[in-house]
Amino acid sequence: MPVKSPTRDYHPARVERSGSTRRPTKKAATKRLVLPKDKPGLEVEVEGRLVKLTNLGKPFWPELGITKRGLLQYYIDVAPFLLPHLQDRAMVMKRYPNGAAGDFFFMKRAPSPRPEWIELCHIQHSSGNVIDFPMIQDLASLLWVVNLGCIDLNQWYARCDDVDRPDYVHFDLDPVPAASFEKVIETALLLRQALESLKMPCYAKTTGSKGIHIYVPIERGPTQKQVWSFAKEFSHALASQAPQLITAVYTVAKRPKGRVLVDYNQNAWGRTLASIYSVRPRPKATVSTPVKWSEVERGISIEHFRIDNVPARLRRLGDLWKPLLAKRGRFTLEVYL
Repeated sequence: MPVKSPTRDYHPARVERSGSTRRPTKKAATKRLVLPKDKPGLEVEVEGRLVKLTNLGKPFWPELGITKRGLLQYYIDVAPFLLPHLQDRAMVMKRYPNGAAGDFFFMKRAPSPRPEWIELCHIQHSSGNVIDFPMIQDLASLLWVVNLGCIDLNQWYARCDDVDRPDYVHFDLDPVPAASFEKVIETALLLRQALESLKMPCYAKTTGSKGIHIYVPIERGPTQKQVWSFAKEFSHALASQAPQLITAVYTVAKRPKGRVLVDYNQNAWGRTLASIYSVRPRPKATVSTPVKWSEVERGISIEHFRIDNVPARLRRLGDLWKPLLAKRGRFTLEVYL
């Protein structure tokens, strides 16, 4: 039976759908959109919806010769693999209007004016405020969000129909200063071993920044607070087994140098991590990319997965995180609560 959420953990949410609930046809979904290279801006029709794209020639990674158009084209190319992981989830927008090296700002509320087909997730916070988050439901809404300067995508772990009950528990492996990426890999393999000893399936992806994310698909039922509590207890237990390699100390000043932080706190309500297939605002335009455990064992690098090669990898391997979308095979976390 699902675990009932305590009243203090309940945050009502409401979905605001667009006027049309139609889905794109198979033909429309498989037709590739290519943005022209000679136009500074244009309006494109995507599955019957018009999307205005602006400042396409603006350099987003000047050293790499990648413009805003290149970023949009990347997301067009990976959209068939990316969109299922974003649908029906509130999106926190992190906007880089002047490119990857420029200043950024966070925006939670969907800006106005906006297209009428942008669907919203209205979430009531503990303060009583209701935040109107946009949701990325299709290619048109994906392009609208990226055109606002969102280089990486940061969606909620719980779907909008029940924002207090996530679909995943996850661990963010972040190297503390003086820790090498090889130590991150070692930590990831230890964490995998520990999870699998509990019969918990787990999947890895590079963060695209400095570390590795490990996700466990779970049956919806436990509240976000319960999921966070499990992740905290698990992380501290893992750190106690390898104290020279791993830390779960969340206070920055108290973290021992040269360790890998198993960050459980990102499981807290309202927190987000960069989505699967997100480009990161890093010098090499690296991408948060799913990897096989056999690849992790052989040794990987953050720079192996970039905006220029991930689309081809996806065409070759498909979505390695497709099991995280499945209804079957999810772990029942209640057995450890």
